[in-house]
Amino acid sequence: MVALLALAFLRQNDPSSMPRPTDRNEKHLSNLRQLTFGGQNAEAYWSADCKYLTYQARVPGDLYPDEQIFSMRADGSAKRLESTGKGRCTCSYYTPDGKWIYFSSTHASQPGPQPPVDMSKGYVWAINPNYQLYAVPVGGRDGVGNPRSVVSRPGAYVAETTIAPNGKYMAWTSDFEGDLDIYRSDLDGKNVRKLTNKVGYDGGPFVSWDSKKIVYRRDDFHSAKEETSYRDLLKQHLIRPTRLEIWIMDADGSHKHQVTHLACASFAPFLHPDGKRIIFSSNYGDPKGREFDLFMINIDGSNLERITYARDFDGFPMFTRDGKTLVFASDRFQTKPYETNLFLADWKD
Repeated sequence: MVALLALAFLRQNDPSSMPRPTDRNEKHLSNLRQLTFGGQNAEAYWSADCKYLTYQARVPGDLYPDEQIFSMRADGSAKRLESTGKGRCTCSYYTPDGKWIYFSSTHASQPGPQPPVDMSKGYVWAINPNYQLYAVPVGGRDGVGNPRSVVSRPGAYVAETTIAPNGKYMAWTSDFEGDLDIYRSDLDGKNVRKLTNKVGYDGGPFVSWDSKKIVYRRDDFHSAKEETSYRDLLKQHLIRPTRLEIWIMDADGSHKHQVTHLACASFAPFLHPDGKRIIFSSNYGDPKGREFDLFMINIDGSNLERITYARDFDGFPMFTRDGKTLVFASDRFQTKPYETNLFLADWKD
């Protein structure tokens, strides 16, 4: 019954996307289309053939206890539930053959809603130790009941997974060795290899379309006190993401270098298919640190350019393999507070 109610909700907003105007300053974007309508929708990522998107959403009402994983066609149609409908889910990604969706979920050990974050500690993110990595077959029935476990580290956070388009490896984030680091492994979770080793949050790895590079976010300590604060928060399964920089490395973890030096919160980087530029979300330039927009920068750290100008939030950008289309999440055109939706735009260089 829950799955049927979910389909009813999704289909009332589905037959397709809605054209929207861009801000006059958004010179790289045209033919903007809104794909979702209501709730909190984010982290939409392309299938290898760029015909489908998988994403996470908290839909209005009480159908689910927390965010779940959905999929849809690139035009916004055929939305469907892919996760179990239990717990909280995040960070979904297609396998290159399009047959499986990988995602992290709490459904096994925490099937209800995620406990609220203790904001008395300031602005912090939860590093939920109930997140483990699973895979479900695409096209199975809604609310599939038995997702396959791929990476399980009980008591540790396992999330932020992206899969190399060549199918040879996946990259993910975990704190199972006491620090938040990026790992790579085979798609079955075997042959785990640690790619980062400095103290601090290394996370959000995105594999390039040619599978040769990984872009990611990293916090940067300026004192022993800051490092101690990070360690203390991590013991409480929290981090303070107020200063994150964009980094890039080879797929084997070599040749790491810092790309941004913005001293703010930058995250969700994705390498343009030309291999020369990175698009990412950042609150750079906002004195209050509340407005996030998309920016682009060369991999050598030069030519920083602001891409979006909507108020509040633009984030989670990903280019199609040909670089002609961009998907991202945004608060623009929201009908209620805290509403975030998914958008497509043609990319103009």
